[in-house]
Amino acid sequence: MEDIERDWDKPITEAGIAAKASVIVRVGLLDLSAGTGSFRVREMMHRIAYPLGVHVRADVNLTDIEAACTDGKDRITEVIDLPSTGVNTERIWLLEHFADWFSVNLGEDSMYHTRSEVSSGLMQHLDSKDASQVSAQLAKQLREEEKHGKDATSETSGEAAGDSKPGQDAVLDALEIASQHADPGDPRAHQLHVHETDWSQSAMTQSLAARAEAAKENAAGDETEDYRISGDARPVVDDFGNADDSDSARGNDSASNAGFSVAAETSGSSATPTVDRAAANGERPVTDRIVKEHVKHHRAPDSGFLPTEEDQRKHAHKPPKGKYAEHFDHVGKTRVTGRPGITVRQAHQRLDMIERRKPLYSPAFAGLASAIACASFVFLLGGGPYDMVGAFVGAGLGHWLRRLLFKRHLNQFFVTFVCVALAALACTGTLRLIGLFDPVALQHDTAYIGAMLFVIPGFPLITGGLDMAKIDFPSGVQRVTYVLCIILMATLAGWMVATIVHLNPQGFEPLGLNPWVNMLLRALFAFLGVWGFSVMFNSPQRMCLTAAVIGMITDTLRLEIVDMGVPAEAGAFIGAFLAGILATVWRSSVRKGWLPPHLGYPRICLTVPSIVIMVPGMYMYRAMWYLGSFQTLNALDWAFRAFMVIICLPIGLAMARVITDKSWRYDI
Repeated sequence: MEDIERDWDKPITEAGIAAKASVIVRVGLLDLSAGTGSFRVREMMHRIAYPLGVHVRADVNLTDIEAACTDGKDRITEVIDLPSTGVNTERIWLLEHFADWFSVNLGEDSMYHTRSEVSSGLMQHLDSKDASQVSAQLAKQLREEEKHGKDATSETSGEAAGDSKPGQDAVLDALEIASQHADPGDPRAHQLHVHETDWSQSAMTQSLAARAEAAKENAAGDETEDYRISGDARPVVDDFGNADDSDSARGNDSASNAGFSVAAETSGSSATPTVDRAAANGERPVTDRIVKEHVKHHRAPDSGFLPTEEDQRKHAHKPPKGKYAEHFDHVGKTRVTGRPGITVRQAHQRLDMIERRKPLYSPAFAGLASAIACASFVFLLGGGPYDMVGAFVGAGLGHWLRRLLFKRHLNQFFVTFVCVALAALACTGTLRLIGLFDPVALQHDTAYIGAMLFVIPGFPLITGGLDMAKIDFPSGVQRVTYVLCIILMATLAGWMVATIVHLNPQGFEPLGLNPWVNMLLRALFAFLGVWGFSVMFNSPQRMCLTAAVIGMITDTLRLEIVDMGVPAEAGAFIGAFLAGILATVWRSSVRKGWLPPHLGYPRICLTVPSIVIMVPGMYMYRAMWYLGSFQTLNALDWAFRAFMVIICLPIGLAMARVITDKSWRYDI
């Protein structure tokens, strides 16, 4: 759009409503595409809109957003949709860091993380494949800097206590130590006598004056060596590095006196070019390289800046054009000041990098994670070694093919049907092959159900229930309907394979293990199962391990209390509730500094993988199998069992949020 292009290199706080809305709505769309619920999408959009002074009213559905944005002067409505839906927990995590980076650069406090330095560092290294490792390194650097800072503070305090003199100031003492070169032409180090009574004769004042005089003489001798921004004639550098001294390129005096400072945007370098101020006449010399680089790239630095005359002239208010020009007539009339901020270009550049990040894991590794998750799922359901082997092979091949087909943007329901059919056939074929050596393997007709569990739509199932808990029924109903469609296609494919190869799933035979051994094995396979599902959701490894620990605790407890006689529905509620509490405790521990700052992950990225293994996939598949066999009563029995367990999972998470989160506790 024309108005967005005009504001592309302006500070976003001074841009028009269209440019602001483009960032706000795009953040919401990226969050929605990552699989999170509508309540969280709205929250993220409000976090971006608040420092911009924009009010957002958004209708969020499964694959589209309709948002109305107003800044008190103008109003704009954007409608944007997705071609499909999916899950990407890394994107959810990175968008939290983007929101904190965005807010801090606009003068607000960070919301999601206490250490905004980690968020700022991540936004500078989005081109790194493993962003989690980058955040860990940044957190380590912060700890080392804090440690060195404390040591330096203690040493300085000790020296000050022992050598202090009347009338001295600790800040001035630090300046004496830090400043060594009093004369730019003298390479020898000299102490700055900043405690002199006559400041006009002090070494610091003389140094500043000497620098200003030397800079003025250099500029007078050779104007091409060092460009200055002043009220007199000043060359303007064009895109090709040429200078123009014409009157038309000079602009007005008020703009020229504003000055210029650049903080060069670099990746992986801590060096930042600065511009020395001349105290004598207020002029600010700017080096050739900085000016040329700024003009060449036409973009502002990461932090606050004062624009060049050329930028002010380029982005000055112009007569609006187009159909809706009258709504943006006020844009550009306010002069750009030097307050901190970021430009529209910089915000979209980082969103581009977040959107275009490749999956963390290859299809082969994701298939391996799916195989491990489903084999572990089978053990937790009561399966034995042969059942686990069959599920391992079937789920691995099924999810590997699923990833390949999704890369070609094929229809989700078609892909689900094909991949589940392949998984069931691969599992059955594996058991038949083993049966050539051990006929007992031929009796494991239920194993193919475990091989299909990788298609369970856990994220939309849980987020749909949470949306309903927030009284957002349109989004919640859409997500639950999507879940039912995926389950219908998967169970239909499984039933067709079972009918073709004459399978009769009747459940798993008891293993007869010692209770303590059984509990330890449950803990182990719950850990592996949740880790596998987290990898399938594209979680970084540290996030996978955190979710796996939570899932190991909650799912083992659920299974143990169910063995003690607690109904399966109550066990699912308790497990989900505990998962929500543990995820909140983990995040609070990070915010309070008890855990490293890089381990602050979104709760939804920890809770959903940890409870997706509690979804009664066996109940749903058996219900479909009985329905296909026209055993209606048995089908309804298993369907209602599955329904009761399913609704208890989001209810448990919602109750945990109500207890620990004020925004969920009150309807305001």
